[in-house]
Amino acid sequence: MRRMRRVKIIATLGPASISNNMIQKLFLAGADVFRINMSHASHDSMRQQVSIIREVESKVGRPIGIMVDLQGPKLRLDVFTDNAVMLEKGQKFILDAVKQPGNIERVHLPHPEILASLEPGHVILIDDGKVRLRVVEATKTRAVTVVEVAGKASNRKGVSLPDTTIPVSAMTDKDRSDLEASLEAGIDWIAVSFVQRPEDVAEVKKIARGRALVLSKIEKPQAITRLDEIIELSDALMVARGDLGVELPIEKVPGLQKRITRSARRMGKPVVIATQMLESMITSPVPTRAEVSDVATAVFDGADAIMLSAESAAGQYPEEAVSTMNRVAEEVESDPIYRSIINNQRAKAEATGADAIAMATHDIAATLDLKAIIAWTASGATGLRIARERPEAPVLTLTPNISAARRLAIAWGIHALVTEDAHDVDDMATRAAELAASEGFAKSAERVIIVAGVPFGTPGATNMVRIAYAP
Repeated sequence: MRRMRRVKIIATLGPASISNNMIQKLFLAGADVFRINMSHASHDSMRQQVSIIREVESKVGRPIGIMVDLQGPKLRLDVFTDNAVMLEKGQKFILDAVKQPGNIERVHLPHPEILASLEPGHVILIDDGKVRLRVVEATKTRAVTVVEVAGKASNRKGVSLPDTTIPVSAMTDKDRSDLEASLEAGIDWIAVSFVQRPEDVAEVKKIARGRALVLSKIEKPQAITRLDEIIELSDALMVARGDLGVELPIEKVPGLQKRITRSARRMGKPVVIATQMLESMITSPVPTRAEVSDVATAVFDGADAIMLSAESAAGQYPEEAVSTMNRVAEEVESDPIYRSIINNQRAKAEATGADAIAMATHDIAATLDLKAIIAWTASGATGLRIARERPEAPVLTLTPNISAARRLAIAWGIHALVTEDAHDVDDMATRAAELAASEGFAKSAERVIIVAGVPFGTPGATNMVRIAYAP
């Protein structure tokens, strides 16, 4: 089963979509990867969802990616005597370490690491920015603030800190437990929330030990200041526009989306655009025109994947949301201007053999109008390097490892097949051409280009290019 678009679709599972029947419908409608949000899933429900996805995978005969999204640290106020207070602009309000219910003058902040990190001038946002405070005095046990945006502060509302780097891990005890359970269940991608620095990524990769790839969600201003370092360590990126738009002025988000997308592509890492892409389809069978334009922009920008959150997890029209996203992506990619925009974004190849071969493969396929690029790959890395070039010819990756095929479900333009590894050079060329024909990429006597590494089965050994005819 071949998709007629290059960008991939990630659908979040939830109450509206966790049945076997609905997951199969979402896959057939266009979902390539399913996301399980551990903010709302227990270990048992996560395992059940993984099992259902694998059943669907077996039924449809295509590798399906599974992403588990870790909750990350949730920073919250403590409680108030009267459950809530109305803060007025200009008044002083204190956040402190005193474990007593709050009032109009103060509240307990049960995060000593925050109090120790705050400095005068730092902004504190409460309830997704509905209330904004600015610190005027700070010690290790209390922060005196002035209310800049008035509003209601109530029990256990979330706290965001756009100016403050908190010297704690992006992983909580719950996240570590969720991570281990997910790895045991055999998932493919781990999404790490609230990444501030490359060390946060390194910690997760150390635990994962290659059992799953690590995707860093960019949703903190602190991550932007160390973006290249974070991309370098990560296996993929997500532009998490929801929290990014809370902690930064919302008008900065579109530019950051483009910057992160291009930086990730330059470094050969898949990039996902997420949050509120078809938000109105939670309750409506059709999206707004602005939402369609938003999805189209992400596709024009060359994102590897676009993601649905509540639309597919808890909305009234999960199948329609995936189908709509699929149609928009297909239409954009068939637009005459699409190819020129994608080509103009090509990055300079790195001085490695794999990059040089990927770039040459792109150019040879374009010059000779070859029908497909076929990459033999053990780990999936060769496929990712070719996808980085965004070739016009479709990309077929052949791998003996089902885990590699599932991981590639997130990457732009890749159609992954699981097959026995090549035995020799002739088998490499013959079987690649046969599979290109059987999968509908090339007709008889049409030419394809094949990329592989010798010795076969050795990760990172891409060193051979060959042109062959489909049988």
